[in-house]
Amino acid sequence: MEHHSNVVPWQQLAKRKQAKLVYLPLTEDGFVDVEKSAEVITAKGKILSVCHSSNVLGVTNPIKELAALMHQHNGYIVVDGAQSTPHMKVDVQALDADFYAFSGHKMLGPTGSGVLYGKEALLEKMEPVEFGGEMIDFVYDQESTWSVLPWKFEAGTPNIAGGIGLGSAVDYLEAIGMDAIEAYEKEMVRYVLPKLQAIEGITVYGPADPEKHTGVITFNLEGIHPHDLATAFDMEGIAVRAGHHCAQPLMRYLDVSSTARASFYFYNTFEEADQFIASLHKIKEFFKDGFI
Repeated sequence: MEHHSNVVPWQQLAKRKQAKLVYLPLTEDGFVDVEKSAEVITAKGKILSVCHSSNVLGVTNPIKELAALMHQHNGYIVVDGAQSTPHMKVDVQALDADFYAFSGHKMLGPTGSGVLYGKEALLEKMEPVEFGGEMIDFVYDQESTWSVLPWKFEAGTPNIAGGIGLGSAVDYLEAIGMDAIEAYEKEMVRYVLPKLQAIEGITVYGPADPEKHTGVITFNLEGIHPHDLATAFDMEGIAVRAGHHCAQPLMRYLDVSSTARASFYFYNTFEEADQFIASLHKIKEFFKDGFI
């Protein structure tokens, strides 16, 4: 179910290290299957990289349980939190994540910004991956020593403007309250998902139960290509995403080439949700005779 950004880098690393990538099984409603994963994860497994929440299926994975499986075999878990951090309160220590990353632009911050959390003991043992000014303690003729955390990983002049913008976004979200944001989105999903599921010809991917579903709702409407659907929504003044959502392996797993995706956030209103459903009925009526 991973975004390409959490697949392609590991593919390249596996090629360089002659390692093998193994994919974990999913449950019927799209979560990483912990029980079956326990049969897959062995002492040979060194790193599990997994999304906290899917940008396609709208699921939030059981990270704490998956972390426990990896730690039983002295492995590490790296969590992609890009789709979860903007929508819920995240406690990396409670999850026991070894590393946790998220982007700024998905949480109202600037592009080109983000955060990588790592357990201090692990970061202390790791060598820098980028080299330049500011990340050194002392430079000798033939070697250098590194600065303390976190600066040993921050070579050169950082993205100062991006950092300030990201900090402002965090302050803004925290002023609203992450619990309040999560609760509001859940109410929105409870409201709109059953209405969407009730439309004949609609296939919704991910959990059917609104209680298990985040504000990301991915769907297809029978007989209408997702790109045409997105264009029709655009004509109604509604923005949806259409395509493979940077998750082509998942599209193959679902046996579809592409899907449409509606993404609800705390700034969306219930009136907008009604407009989304009404527009979908209108679009379906427009396409019913096969007119494109």
